[in-house]
Amino acid sequence: MAKLAFIGMGVMGAPMAGHLVAAGHDVMVFNRTREKADAWAAKHGGKAAATPAEAARDCDIVFACVGNDDDLESVTLGENGAFDAMKPGSVFVDHTTVSAAIARRLADEAAARRFESVDAPVSGGQAGAENGKLSIMCGGSDAAMAKAEPVMQAYAARIVHVGEAGAGQTTKMCNQIAIAGVIQGLAESLRFAQASELDLDKVFEAISGGAAQSWQMVNRWQTMARDEFDFGFAIDWMRKDLGLALDEAKRNGAQLPVTALVDQFYSEVQKMGGSRQDTSALVRRIPK
Repeated sequence: MAKLAFIGMGVMGAPMAGHLVAAGHDVMVFNRTREKADAWAAKHGGKAAATPAEAARDCDIVFACVGNDDDLESVTLGENGAFDAMKPGSVFVDHTTVSAAIARRLADEAAARRFESVDAPVSGGQAGAENGKLSIMCGGSDAAMAKAEPVMQAYAARIVHVGEAGAGQTTKMCNQIAIAGVIQGLAESLRFAQASELDLDKVFEAISGGAAQSWQMVNRWQTMARDEFDFGFAIDWMRKDLGLALDEAKRNGAQLPVTALVDQFYSEVQKMGGSRQDTSALVRRIPK
């Protein structure tokens, strides 16, 4: 059993922390809205802290899953932040999707305090977190991974150590870049089938078993056809992630023309009121 902290009790963090308790670990949580932390503690039998520092004190591993770079900086390096309380030899594991720049900065800050940091963004969404089937892409040292990976297994289907600090975040950017293009292609395919007055179920049956098959097709074709989007990964969050990828591309010189175009398309869906809808709502901007 390890002594752990988990910072961020959102739709991802709360179930992930719950899996850690179920695996037998001692878990203390923190959330900026204290009621969420208290509700989690009442449900899972863990403990709720008043500050990130209180949660992190004397822990073997401190996890975080918050909103963005600013949120992450606040809970780690801000007033009563976790980094001031973490003990030498411990590990900080960040599951937030943030910039590679802050991941590298936190790794340096951790090293200066004699503990380690792993940037470990996830893929699989809320369902993956609830079912303990997340895919985790990691950046950090071999030593840090050796400590963190056995504990992360509580909520993971796959864990890949990609490279040094920042590599987890840039790999997550690869993931979102790939998804963006696939969803746009799927949206155009669906609208083309509708314009051709085809039986959409038959089209799906015909093309989902071949080279066109994808997770998005299998899980979103039918819901897109029914104009159902009130679930899944919100467009607001996808635009945040694509923005991170586009910013990193400016730094490393990569060309992302399709990603930039799809990001623009998502901005149009936001203006249509789709900010909190699933990323598959991209199809809404294409007339039937």
